[in-house]
Amino acid sequence: MATALGSPVCTLRALFRELRHASGLPYRNTAAYRYIREQMQRNRVTSEKLCRAQHELHFQAATYLCLLRSVREHLALHQEYHSKGERSPEDVAGLVGLKLPQQPGGKGWEQ
Repeated sequence: MATALGSPVCTLRALFRELRHASGLPYRNTAAYRYIREQMQRNRVTSEKLCRAQHELHFQAATYLCLLRSVREHLALHQEYHSKGERSPEDVAGLVGLKLPQQPGGKGWEQ
């Protein structure tokens, strides 16, 4: 199960990175940081063949990491594409990567 989720250390580092993005630089003073660190230390690998609590904690940490990343990416997309009033058709087409066709012009078209 741990191979499907990746290394618990990588998950923990990524989780702390997302906490740093969410709360700013002094993230080590937050209750979330202290709780996650305490739980990881409490559920270290033991001499047991199957440590169910550690696998469950790793899965919960990966799930929480997914939530934090998704919220951050949602806010970034919301900032970029949120309606800022009336937009011209050219601006709307540019948002989705399209260009509007140009009106025919040049020699022979003017009357």
